[in-house]
Amino acid sequence: MKWMHFVLVIGALSLTACDHSTPHAAAPVAKSPAHVTSAPKKATAFAPPSESDIPNDDFGKQVALGRQIFIDPGQYAKAYVGNSLSCENCHLDAGRLAHSAPLWGAYPMYPAYRSKNHHVNTFAERLQGCFQYSMNGKAPPADDPVLVALETYAYWMSKGEPIGTSLPGRGYPKLPKPAIAPDYARGEAVFKRDCALCHGDNGQGQRAAGRTVFPPLWGPQSFNWGAGMEQVNNAAGFIKANMPLGRGDTLTDQDAWDVAYFMDAHERPQDPRFKGSIAETRKAYHDTPESLYGTTVNGQQLGQGTAGK
Repeated sequence: MKWMHFVLVIGALSLTACDHSTPHAAAPVAKSPAHVTSAPKKATAFAPPSESDIPNDDFGKQVALGRQIFIDPGQYAKAYVGNSLSCENCHLDAGRLAHSAPLWGAYPMYPAYRSKNHHVNTFAERLQGCFQYSMNGKAPPADDPVLVALETYAYWMSKGEPIGTSLPGRGYPKLPKPAIAPDYARGEAVFKRDCALCHGDNGQGQRAAGRTVFPPLWGPQSFNWGAGMEQVNNAAGFIKANMPLGRGDTLTDQDAWDVAYFMDAHERPQDPRFKGSIAETRKAYHDTPESLYGTTVNGQQLGQGTAGK
């Protein structure tokens, strides 16, 4: 993997000392045994083809373009992006890594009914939602070259998989409920210990050479309130499996829940489905204990949105 690509992968939406380390950053301090849990054994995941296997033909050109868009949508899909994130901030290693919602785990599962919008979604529609919510932008038309290239990349990566079968490593792990309810103060302590090195003390990430190498976790350049990562259980599963970058499964489950709560208890861009009031929007789209939208944390009601969007 090329160094620059490694840096981008590092930019993954990790919540801990991150999935990413920059060339100039100090190496994360090893955790004491009290902070470490043994990694559970996982079933062997599907092995997607490598970048070097992309065919050298017109089809391969679309695969390669899809990969470029996935890694750097700000450059290759600029018209549809509204923040500084990239697709692989939440789907590591260019959408290849198991337990970080890999593309090969999603593509064979569509069309599928989604409770989020209460109808059967095509894979293209699923991608449109990523642009609208995670990228805080707007959905490309279904026949747009951006979606065609992304679908081609996902299809190529999934070749040889059974259709409609949920394989090991698909999505994010489902963590059991924590022994103690997630807590902001404990989460803040985990963030300072394991995440701030990459994501900054203020959670706004880091940029180098005009590009985001460590993603912002909240604020105007992060995902909006409609994204799946705003749900604490989703964030906790991602963090547990993948954070800090390269050292997944080293946080305790409780730490993962706490720091996910801390991250999601910060303001971010408004849900594009906003109904005119926070209460109505929560009732329509966030009426679950996993969402902090519309709740009050540290005396502040969440869901106000951030400047700009």
